Amino acid sequence: MYNFELVTPSSVDEAVAALGEEDAQPLGGGQTLIPTLKQRLAMPTKLVSLSRIEALKGVKSEGGALLIGGATTHGTVAREAAGQFPGLADLAAHIGDPAVRNRGTIGGSLANNDPSACYPAAALGTGATIVTNSREIAADDYFQGMFATALEEGEIITEVRLPIPETSNYQKFEQPASRFALVGVFVAKYADGVRVAVTGASNDGVFRWSEAEAALASNFAADAVEGLSAPDGSGMISDLHGSGSYRAHLVKVLTKRAVAAAS
Repeated sequence: MYNFELVTPSSVDEAVAALGEEDAQPLGGGQTLIPTLKQRLAMPTKLVSLSRIEALKGVKSEGGALLIGGATTHGTVAREAAGQFPGLADLAAHIGDPAVRNRGTIGGSLANNDPSACYPAAALGTGATIVTNSREIAADDYFQGMFATALEEGEIITEVRLPIPETSNYQKFEQPASRFALVGVFVAKYADGVRVAVTGASNDGVFRWSEAEAALASNFAADAVEGLSAPDGSGMISDLHGSGSYRAHLVKVLTKRAVAAAS
């Protein structure tokens, strides 16, 4: 590690002001940033911790949506969303290990937008709204590629609003060493349609499988996906854990499993 200044504001306004200073970077749960600092892949001179801002924590239901503060941990989401949004609660309950779930936050995960993270699939799969200190961003506009988002410099995720579906399920084929998704599929059924979001598979990050959405909107059953071609493997991540074609195959398999579980 190296020397840096740690600032612990107690309000969003204080955090935004601190982030306005040169070479300052926000710190959520630190599950991605701290290892990055240890490897000297990033070396900000000031870290602005969001962990003491109580206004950024908590889970509540309002207007048919689940509202989750940006600094809410995965463990808290797993416990407090279980009654109203079991599909999301189950996703949160299987992120990493207990240490990660008790430190990592939903806002940190979405801000980092790791291509194999679970929360991006939930956000895109529900058509969530990402609320920051200055604006609201639709999930369809928020994710802009691998590790890329619509967030601007110094912008903080204050809340995530996820419309509660009639039914939903998340299926993850886990990479055992990291516990990230080799491929993960989130399926959510609403009165006006179905959304299917895929993480872990594409070089462009999380994406919607529109062909599956159309098929499932007409017939919400696992066999509705059977006749579809898997997403184009040429755009998939290919590494020592699995080829692009293997990941494309998993997308279809996990979509069917998610639909069957949700049904």
